[in-house]
Order: sequence, then structure tokens, then C-alpha cells
Amino acid sequence: MMQATNFTVKKILKKSNTWLNHDPTKLANRSFKVQCKSSSQGTLPFTESSQPMEGVVRSAANYIPLSPISFLERAAQVYRDRTSVVYGSIKYTWEETHRRCVKLASSLNQLGVSRGDVVATLAPNVPALLELHFAIPMAGAIICPLNTRLDPNMISNLLKHSETKILFVDYQLLHKAKEAVDLLKETHSESRPPLVVVISEVDSQSPLTLADEYEYEHLVEAGATDFPIIRPYDECDPISLNYTSGTTSKPKGVLYSHRGAYLNSLGSVFMHGMREMPTYLWSVPLFHCNGWCLSWGTAIVGGTNVCLRRSDPKDIFDNIVRHNVTHMGGAPTVLNMIANSLVANQKPLPHKVEIMTAGSPPPPSVLSKIEELGFHVSHAYGLTETYGLSTWCLWKPEWDLLPIEEQGKLKARQGVNHFGVEDVDVKDPVTMESVKCDGKSTGEIMFRSNTVMSGYLKDPKATEDAFLGGWFRTGDLGIKHPDGYIEVKDRLKDIVISGGENISTIEVESVIYRHQAVLEVAVVARPDDHWGQTPCAFVKLKEGYHADAQEIIQHCRDHMPHYMSPRTVIFQDLPRNSTGKVEKFVLREKAKSLGSLSH
Repeated sequence: MMQATNFTVKKILKKSNTWLNHDPTKLANRSFKVQCKSSSQGTLPFTESSQPMEGVVRSAANYIPLSPISFLERAAQVYRDRTSVVYGSIKYTWEETHRRCVKLASSLNQLGVSRGDVVATLAPNVPALLELHFAIPMAGAIICPLNTRLDPNMISNLLKHSETKILFVDYQLLHKAKEAVDLLKETHSESRPPLVVVISEVDSQSPLTLADEYEYEHLVEAGATDFPIIRPYDECDPISLNYTSGTTSKPKGVLYSHRGAYLNSLGSVFMHGMREMPTYLWSVPLFHCNGWCLSWGTAIVGGTNVCLRRSDPKDIFDNIVRHNVTHMGGAPTVLNMIANSLVANQKPLPHKVEIMTAGSPPPPSVLSKIEELGFHVSHAYGLTETYGLSTWCLWKPEWDLLPIEEQGKLKARQGVNHFGVEDVDVKDPVTMESVKCDGKSTGEIMFRSNTVMSGYLKDPKATEDAFLGGWFRTGDLGIKHPDGYIEVKDRLKDIVISGGENISTIEVESVIYRHQAVLEVAVVARPDDHWGQTPCAFVKLKEGYHADAQEIIQHCRDHMPHYMSPRTVIFQDLPRNSTGKVEKFVLREKAKSLGSLSH
């Protein structure tokens, strides 16, 4: 069993490799020993050469720990006069952004933030949150972006668990933050509550009266421009603490390293097809996997970040046209929202806009409509534990000649790993044997990569379980096609087993989405005395449309094997968690309460 202790982040840093001295010049002409850790799977595959090849040295000249901080430093030189951020009337260049981040890091240092401290944020996609993704690590600390949709009780628990030292909060969320901090004081009197710093709206007067030292812009102004950036000792030191959405259990604190963030930022830019100086519209929440690592990644190519306080179709179309946006991202719900938006809110796009989506595949009808509006959709896949996006459906030119419906099926695949991901496979979770590449054999999707989390904060058992067998287990059921492309079929816990047959809820949902009246759908298992389980569909109809349960069932029977068709259809709004994901566990409980159809 892996030896582990419930460390705080600071203790984790102290336990990390300490051979990298404060002064990198002392590294010259030294050989280093890499400590191997033992686990239930044997010695982890870290090796060392006790007799390094003569002439091999590691010094400040040829070894610098990888960190996304370097992206900003380069952008400030290479793209110094290019626009880095746009938000309302606010515009900054990359040189200005770098200067502001250095000064903010300086102020954090003056407030007592030191190496290994956790600094949390609670804010929408405003410029301050982009700056904090650089400034907090530049102060030696770890950023913890909190989901803005969480309630005060959950925020309080996460502040306690992470031992947050400072909390940056948007002025519109201050009431929620204050309530969370008050709860922390009441329920955990032994815990020191974090200092709260308010992010006011830059181009308008905030209704708040605040002490200068607790206001964001005052901290920026007060910082020193010559502050020496506190770089990681080791590139495996943590840079970010991201909490999972906790759809089925309490959230887990996922630790990202500087190395992993560096590599996945490069991979995300590549997958998105970004060339030099793109314009990126921020419709992906920055609190979600650090905006799929593009919070750091846009600096690589000197991109312009167009910030959005909220994502609605009108704002999306307006900003695309106003700022000549080239790239954006969004969950399938965002694509669905755009595809079904009012015609009055839609505008002709200046050019094809690349939009990356991730999660359950958008139904073909939504993909078709989105592309008609002027977007080009790419489908990616990943988890919080893999720094966000790790695979994508790498499009082959010959697929352009296929019928639209066939293209939609191909785009629904999660595809292949990007170059920063060592390996992704579909394996039998018991034997750990790879499944056949036949597009039929199912197994669990697993990763091995430098872009897999360092572990769960203060939860060694969960970390060990996740890494059992030397791979990260995603909990997603998938297949591998003959061309090597993977496809997610379902969450392992969501599969419906009816009469001994495995039914993918994603496949059933995809068919139901084809019905012209359906806006949203989620399928879960309903217990059945005869079949074991049967599919139960929860459906939300488009405004102005009508359909009854029998019509939906017949539509499914016309387009898929009868045993896969739902036997129950319930019309209602779908419950969603704080990240917008459908809470299937709520629907499963409701389906369970209906009892068996067969008697």
C-alpha cells in the first residue's frame, strides 16, 4: 500500500524533491538521486543512473522547472503591444498584463502569502481572474478557483479543507462569500478565516465601501514592479487546487503541478487549432479546470482574451462580431443554448468560429444547427483529474465527403490523445487487458500521463484507488474503434442493464434528441422485476412544442432496437449541479421511487 499522510499543501511541498536548491547555479556538475515510491503495484517507474554518462551536467543553463509563468513572461516580450484582455471598455496589452501580475504578486507577498499557501477565487470570467491565474503562482502560492454556483455552506467547507489564506471575490458574490466565511467561523472556530479581497467592476463605480488594502485594484497599484517572481523549486510542485463537481459524492481537491499545467496548456492550444494572435471568447468558466488550461494557454500564442461576465446567446454573438472572435469553447449545454436561441439574438458571423466542446456529445441536430450558424465544432474529452481536455476527435479530411449525419456520428467520438498525454486506453478494469479495437468491446477509459493530477488533497485512499494498476481510472465506459479512436459510451454507474443487455444511456439520449420537440433529455435506469432495469427518459421540450410519452417511445423504437427504447418518459426540467451537469443521481432516485413496470 502506498505510504501517505494527510498533508496540507505546504507539507506536500516540503515532502517533494528538495534537490533543486534556491540557487540553480549550485546544480552544476552534480548528480542527483531520484527517490522511488513503493505502492501496491510495485515500484513506480522512476529510474536513475548511478553512473551518469561523462559530460552530462544539470545547471541553470540547461534546466529550468517548467511552469506556465514563463508563458506570460514571453508574451510580455514577444506580444508586448498586442491586446491581451478586452472587457467592456477595458483593454490591456500583454506588457501591461505582465506588469499588473508582477505587482499583484508583490502585494500578495506583502499580505503574508508565501510558498505553498492556497489563495482561492470566487469570480466569473472577468480580467482579474485571468490575472490571478498568473499572479498567485508568481507569489509562490497555489490558486484555488471556486465554482461561483456553489452555495455558502459548500464554499465554507472548501475554504476549510483547502486552508485558504486569502479569498478573492467578485463584488456581485460578496454576500455569498461573507456568509461562507461566517459559517467557517461558527462551525470551525479553530480555523483561521481567510482575508477577503473584493474585485470591483473596473469601469464602473462599485456600490461597496471598502478598505483600500482589501480591494483588488488597490493591491495591483500598491505592488512593486521589480518584485522577484517566486518560481517553483520543482516543476512537480502544485500550481492549482481544483475541486471536482461532486455530482455523486463530496468534492475532491485535485492537485495540479506546474509541469502538468505547462504541458496541458500547450496541448489545449494545439487541439483548439490556435495559431499566433487568436481572439478567444471566454464562455468556458475559468473555475472549470482553469478554463481547460487556456487561462495560461492563450499567452503562448499572444491571444486576446475577451471576457464575459455571463454567457447568453446575445452576448456571445455580440462579442464575436464586435471583437472578431476566432475561437471559443463551451459545454454541450452552451451549444444547445446557441442553436436554440432566438433568431433576433443571432448575427451573421464574420468568419468560421472554432468552438471546442467537451462532455457528452452534442446531438447531431444541434451540431448541424451550430455549423449552419457559422461555427466549426470540435469535440474533446477530459476530466478535472486530467487537467481538463486530454483527447479530441482529430478530424480527417476525407470525412468531409461523408453525409452530414455520418459526420455527426464521427464528431461524437472522443478520439485520440494530444501530444502531451502519454497514453489513453480502454481496458478491462479487472484484468487490465486492453479491449479489442472493434468498436464493440467495452471497458474503462484510463490514462497515463504527466497531465494526470498529482493526487487528491488530504485523501490518500482516493488517490490510491484512482491510480490502481498504474493507470488513472476515469470511471467512464468506452470502446475503441478500428482506427484507434475512443468513444465514451457511458459512465460506469449510468449504464442500464436490461435482460442481461448493456444499454448506453448516451445512445438512447442521442436518438431522443433527434425528435424535433426535444430540448434536453437524460436517461437513467428504472428498476424492473422482470428485466432487472429498463430505460427511463426525463425530457424537457422546446418552448411552443408538444409531444407525449408514447410519441417519444415510438420515435425511439423507429430508430433503435426495441430493447434499448425507454419504457418510461417523464416531462420536467432537468436538475443540474453547480457546473451545469445533469444530476443523474437525483433522476435515478426518482425513477427508483416509481417502482417496477413489470409485475
